[in-house]
Amino acid sequence: MQPSPFLGELIGTMILILLGNGVVANVVLKQTKGENAGWIVITAGWGFAVMIGVFTANAFGSAAAHLNPAVTIGFAFLRQDYSLLTSYIPAQLIGAFLGAVLVWLQYLPHWKATDDQGSKLACFATGPAIRSSGSNFISEFIATIVLIVGVVAIGYAGTSDPEKGGIPSGFAPYLVGMLVWSIGLSLGGTTGYAINPVRDLGPRIAHAILPIPDKGSSDWSYGWVPVAGPVLGAIAGGLILRFFYF
Repeated sequence: MQPSPFLGELIGTMILILLGNGVVANVVLKQTKGENAGWIVITAGWGFAVMIGVFTANAFGSAAAHLNPAVTIGFAFLRQDYSLLTSYIPAQLIGAFLGAVLVWLQYLPHWKATDDQGSKLACFATGPAIRSSGSNFISEFIATIVLIVGVVAIGYAGTSDPEKGGIPSGFAPYLVGMLVWSIGLSLGGTTGYAINPVRDLGPRIAHAILPIPDKGSSDWSYGWVPVAGPVLGAIAGGLILRFFYF
């Protein structure tokens, strides 16, 4: 199989979810080495997961390395070019599902050792600290706008001065990882900061399908929030950027 944008988005997203949900599992499941390590560890792990996911996507053929339908949608509305939606988003969803399956395999003995059903679901999908659909939606909406604006700002860093040019090649993934880390630390305490529809949807499907001992509900009544919030936030972010800069 040859490297391609589809394969890059699939493999990159798979690695993103494996490492991102993997750090959640390490912190919340029982009898792990990282049990109860806390929110700082989770947000740092997700930031590093994004960084490694981007590098992996590049290596497997996706120069854009979106790994997130919100990024793909945000850029589509920014550039008024929707050609990538039908290829990138399916790849990202498949990758997210596969990444969640790998997390399940990685922590296989720990599902039975963990009694709390909410902790098991948290290793796959996001959930609100205080359940309020309207407020939870707003949290995801705002955080995703920050993500889109931040990613574009990183991409254009230094380009206002033609003599400086853009940031050095290969440095952007580190900055995007720091951006996601910042969003998690500052904005993630309300909903767990999905900011990525497939980051939640793919693993939530995996949670519903996989034979996890005493896993409980997959909480589909909440599942629309981490999909709709990031999608609409991405559209808003893309349109805001287009209005001000293009």
